[in-house]
Amino acid sequence: MALRSLSKRLGSRFLSYRSSVASLHSHATSFGFQEVKEEEKSKLVGNVFTNVASSYDIMNDVMSGGLHRLWKERLVGKLSPFAGMKHLDVAGGTGDVAFRIYDAVYSVKRRALQKVDEASLEETQIYVCDLNPNMLNVGKQRAAERGLRDNKSLVWVEGDAEALSFDDNSMDGYTIAFGIRNVTHIEKALAEAYRVLKRGGRFLCLELSHVDIPVFKDLYDLYSFQVIPNLGELIAGDRESYQYLVESVRRFPPQERFASMIADAGFEKVEYENLVGGVVAIHSALKL
Repeated sequence: MALRSLSKRLGSRFLSYRSSVASLHSHATSFGFQEVKEEEKSKLVGNVFTNVASSYDIMNDVMSGGLHRLWKERLVGKLSPFAGMKHLDVAGGTGDVAFRIYDAVYSVKRRALQKVDEASLEETQIYVCDLNPNMLNVGKQRAAERGLRDNKSLVWVEGDAEALSFDDNSMDGYTIAFGIRNVTHIEKALAEAYRVLKRGGRFLCLELSHVDIPVFKDLYDLYSFQVIPNLGELIAGDRESYQYLVESVRRFPPQERFASMIADAGFEKVEYENLVGGVVAIHSALKL
């Protein structure tokens, strides 16, 4: 009964949101369940990540029970990193994905199997792009702790997913983990991903998504709206940022619709894999 009541309340709140948005000017967008002007969203999202930067990784561990580590390993496994590659990780400020790609490229076992020479390794460049300097600072500090402070294969760039500073056809791979739902215009971010990738380059997106299994969905909603904001307040001292997080997931397009958006951007061989019943999904595509 409690689960059913919660689902009804959430559904009513969401329908009310949709009704209000329908009457807005075309330059309005969503910030969680709030409607805001487009020019305000990036600032509001920036404030969220400024507030959570220092506790971002520990909160990911707590909220997912550590599963986010396995999800990111799965993401990097689909990428199949190789020595000499030019890779762009967007919204990856803390370096969690970039370090995994770096480790895969520099793996002794992988190098032996692929007979990689040192010259190829030195050509490897993994660009970590994030709009928020606080998140990048966390990543740089983590790099220093790993002994990678001055490593030339890791390049830290402050930048916008919707207006990347990289050349056309310059990247072998593009990843974005738990970031694309925070951009103002998803279509622009996808268009930029397509632009910077070389022919044959792979696009990979790991994102919190939609659960359709009835009972599991109710449990997931209960956990999301009743537990996660409280964890944010307890651990990070910030309830509102984590309230935004769970609301932003509900506003993100369902798996099939997002796959269609990726195809509309020009990508081919678009597919996705649901993990944990759709709690997260990995979308994959190629620029051919």
